[in-house]
Amino acid sequence: MEVHLPRLPLMKIFSYLDAYSLLQAAQVNKNWNELASSDVLWRKLCQKRWHYCDMVTLQLLGTETWKQFFVFQTWQEHAKTRAKPEDFTYKEIPAEYGFRANACYISGRGLTRNVQDRSVICMVSSMTKLSTWDIREGIMTWVSTEQPAYIKLLTTLPEMHIAVTVDTHSTIKLWDCHNREALATNCLFSSCKLLKAVFSKDGPIVLIGDISGNLYIFRIPDLHLISKVNIFPYAIDELHCSPQKKWVFLIMKHPRVLTKVVYMNSLLRRSEFSAPVSTILKFSLCDKAFWTPRREDRITQMSRGVPPRPTKFATFDMKLEEIGNKVAVQEYLVASFSLQDYEASPEWMGVSDKDVIVCSTGSSLLLFNIHGLRLQTFHYCPEEILRLWVDPLHVIVTCNDGSMDVYAWEERSLLLRRCYRLQNRRHLPPESFIFKTLCDDVSIIGVMTNSPAPCFLMAYTLASALEN
Repeated sequence: MEVHLPRLPLMKIFSYLDAYSLLQAAQVNKNWNELASSDVLWRKLCQKRWHYCDMVTLQLLGTETWKQFFVFQTWQEHAKTRAKPEDFTYKEIPAEYGFRANACYISGRGLTRNVQDRSVICMVSSMTKLSTWDIREGIMTWVSTEQPAYIKLLTTLPEMHIAVTVDTHSTIKLWDCHNREALATNCLFSSCKLLKAVFSKDGPIVLIGDISGNLYIFRIPDLHLISKVNIFPYAIDELHCSPQKKWVFLIMKHPRVLTKVVYMNSLLRRSEFSAPVSTILKFSLCDKAFWTPRREDRITQMSRGVPPRPTKFATFDMKLEEIGNKVAVQEYLVASFSLQDYEASPEWMGVSDKDVIVCSTGSSLLLFNIHGLRLQTFHYCPEEILRLWVDPLHVIVTCNDGSMDVYAWEERSLLLRRCYRLQNRRHLPPESFIFKTLCDDVSIIGVMTNSPAPCFLMAYTLASALEN
């Protein structure tokens, strides 16, 4: 005999379930299937897993229900995990920009169900031109006019198919990558050091750091200046926004200067705040930092030690607090540890959404929890690890022989699983190496230097059959 629970209590119970449990509940009977398929429940799961779902509609995502989107997107995200090396097509894209080619994805790959969408990159193809490339076909799809000054920095906003550049004259330009001329321009009086475009809850913006320690925020698409704040006495070396762009983390690499976290709304809504709301994190000599994926308020920092000084890690949580009639940021040290017994210091690091720290020395890939318990080690010899790409699904290791190892985070454990190796397809001279890795749902790109010859991009793209 079936027991029919009231609708509201049952929905409340279902709201605590994960996606796998909801799918199981939907198989019990017709009534449970209807409730467990509710858009209210599945939208919350989508927003928790993909923060951009706060700012898009089902029409943009190309689905009728949030459950459909969750199932499809999860399947598509794991396409690279299911693949084998022979499932990838390989293309080389020339880059004539000397020792450091600048390239970013400009396609909205992964934001829609349109499997005909292609992975497209935007890159500085010569020192004075911007271009876009379809990496599956290896063909150029657009090129800008020649610019009067060298293009120094590039960032993209794939959600809007927009690119932003800064040249050596500190001229900022916004491009739609269809028209050959820029759609908007603005200028700074100081040389730019950092450039980043993001989608905040107040809309799309550009963040720029200059050599004088100033942080600028410009509105997209007209590049109107929203705010300018002095953060440090000298140049801002690194800038990292939290997953939902609530916080901006800033580094100036100086032994006497500590890192800062700024509340984004206090930079965007100047009429509501008399001054930027920020806090200083008491962790010196920060070299790298990584926000915990799918968590808005947690960041882990690494201070790279030179023996005998050990490498240190510290994890902080941010919290907004009201003091009187003002808002303040309070930081809380959650965990910290030092690596005492390793001959080589880690050079790169990242964090999983389960608070697992992954870091690399030249000869090892190491996993720790945030308290310093070692969870896993992968040894490399004779290859050397040059760089890491870390996201909520994968870790990609680039080696000095031009190969790339793809790992996947286990769904129900804290560990990594080694999936496969993408071998370098051509013989490279000893001075060549991958200095940047790019990744979306169906492609992996290694930006290869080949000094003194022009550098190029090694693009691996999954066959169409594996995307569906």
